[in-house]
Amino acid sequence: MAIQEYKCPNCSGAVSFDSGAQKMKCPYCDAEFEIGALQNYQKEVAEQKEDVYGWEKYGVDGLGTEELDALASNSCPSCGAEIIGDKNTVATVCPYCGNTQIVQERVKDMLKPDFVIPFKLDKKAAKAALEKFQQGKKLLPSLFKSESRMDSITALYVPFWLFDAGANAQIRYKATKTRVWSDSNYNYTKTKFYSVVRNGTLAFQKVPVDGSEKMDDIYMDSIEPFNYNEMVPFNTAYLSGYLAEKFDVNAEAAMPRANERIKETIEAEFRRTVTGYQTVTKENASVQVPKGNVHYALFPVWMLNTKYQGQIYTFAMNGQTGKLIGKLPMDKGKYKKYLFGITAVAGCILTLVLTLLKNVI
Repeated sequence: MAIQEYKCPNCSGAVSFDSGAQKMKCPYCDAEFEIGALQNYQKEVAEQKEDVYGWEKYGVDGLGTEELDALASNSCPSCGAEIIGDKNTVATVCPYCGNTQIVQERVKDMLKPDFVIPFKLDKKAAKAALEKFQQGKKLLPSLFKSESRMDSITALYVPFWLFDAGANAQIRYKATKTRVWSDSNYNYTKTKFYSVVRNGTLAFQKVPVDGSEKMDDIYMDSIEPFNYNEMVPFNTAYLSGYLAEKFDVNAEAAMPRANERIKETIEAEFRRTVTGYQTVTKENASVQVPKGNVHYALFPVWMLNTKYQGQIYTFAMNGQTGKLIGKLPMDKGKYKKYLFGITAVAGCILTLVLTLLKNVI
């Protein structure tokens, strides 16, 4: 006959029945548990489900012949980026690496997005935002602030996969409440341990994951959110005068990132409901997405990549809302002068202080 072994939810030690307390007791941490509560806890832990994401296989339609004829493909020989524009668009700068040698050829194939968010902010607004972003940066290289450099800022439609899902989730937490008191002889600490469970369903609409291998996820996450109320069905007319990257991360490859974002959001929302405890630790979590849908869209981004001393520095701005993020270089020559100036001032102050002290003594 198999013998049931009970584990302490607090320290994972073997728990046994204590005849004096008439409870299950852990000999390692002295935690006590009601028999029924411990049995239910272990049963629920054993039945904990693994994460399941049932995304529908996504098939993207290609553009029609007339739509393809209206477009041109531009390939960067430096970084390999393949970007799309209309036949009148002259791409002189690669938005990813800053290379100026762009090879233009006829579009051979392009998968048709479901949606597009049109650009709302023009180049003038993007340059103004970059100028403001650079204000006060005394150690910024003069080359980076030059007008010609800022003219290289490029409007680019970035490919995104959008995930819709209804997620069922269960999360279990270990929580404690502690009471401390004392008398004339001793100090006492009593800690109660709780198993807190949250079950629920959350609906997700159009969780974005960028479909570009070259695009840093941190940058794209940072310029979110995009206003989906202004998202419209795709039409090649929106590409007129702009560039668009072809996705090089397909929907299936983007799914793990979508799963991660969904689970992180669920955990954050559920955690906010666990209150009234001194400590709360997540024990386990499971997410079930029985069925989810995937859409393909293009989102507007202003991009500037500047090479400085062999390193690429990126500026990205949401072409709809104006939210921006950037990484700026530092001029080492200016830094040395700035540091020397501070050192010189500090030296003068120290000399003055020593002189005053000498006169006082």
